[in-house]
Amino acid sequence: MSNDLLIIRSTELPLETVWQRLPEISAAHKFGVQATHNLREKMESKGVPFHRECRVIEICNPSHAQVVLNQEIEISTALPCRISIYEENGRTILATMKPTAMLQMFNAPGAAATAKEVERVMVQIMDETCRA
Repeated sequence: MSNDLLIIRSTELPLETVWQRLPEISAAHKFGVQATHNLREKMESKGVPFHRECRVIEICNPSHAQVVLNQEIEISTALPCRISIYEENGRTILATMKPTAMLQMFNAPGAAATAKEVERVMVQIMDETCRA
């Protein structure tokens, strides 16, 4: 799937391996884990059958967050960065919204450089996580 708003990476590594590696690799890039979500488990706990594995990790670099929040507090609605991990056609997929694309929803031109830097680091984190 191609989408100009998303960064998507694919790997042969099992979902569980990617799930375990992502927090450590994020931390090496000064992005901490804010929350984790197992969507299948959460939906099934609410009585809604969902048979696919889909997990989401929310990560954030507080220094970068401070810069963009000082520009426009409404950007808080788009924080922290979320990376979704799921399986598709026998491969593990990592996907996230492009910070530069999300920033376009807000009137914060002074935050553009930070969004580009965050996007660059998100790509690095996802690429390193996908390496076998």
